[in-house]
This record gives sequence, structure tokens and C-alpha cells, in this order.
Amino acid sequence: MIVVDWNAVAFGLMIGAAISAVFFAGLSFGMRLALRTERPVNILVLSAIVRIAALLGIGWAVVIFFGPFALAGFALAFFIARTIATAIARAGVPAVGAP
Repeated sequence: MIVVDWNAVAFGLMIGAAISAVFFAGLSFGMRLALRTERPVNILVLSAIVRIAALLGIGWAVVIFFGPFALAGFALAFFIARTIATAIARAGVPAVGAP
């Protein structure tokens, strides 16, 4: 039977929640910035590369330093944040300061 390290899972959830919030805030910032420029693709590609590299790099560090159970918590937190973000986007909730 596999013994689950719940402390590592909880730690991974905390790190994952924080990094996911930064990831989606960066997505929001990149989209707003891209929509104001003449060449939005350049901004969107750069934003995606930076966000994905940071997410994968921090995920790699989590598994190296805290183990696979922390990575499971990290991934779970990201998918929960992604589900919430897509639900908000589909609901059409206006952003702060939007007309």
C-alpha cells in the first residue's frame, strides 16, 4: 500500500495555487496588452513562453525539492484554478474597470 505524504500534497497545493494565480494574472495582463497593440501575436507568444516556462520551471523545482506528492498537489491546484478561470470567462463576468 502506498503511503501518501499529505503534508507534501498540502504544500504543493499552496504553491500551485499561488503560481496559478500569477499564471492567470499574467494571461490577463498579456491579453489586455496585446489587444492594445497593432501586432498582438508578438505579445501573446512572448507572454505564453514566459508563463509556460515559469510554470514548468517551478513545477520541476517542486518535484525535485519536495517530491512527487507535492507535484500532485501543485498540478491539482493548477487544474482547479484553470477550471475556475474558464468558468469565469465563460460566464462573461466583466473585468475590473471594464466599460
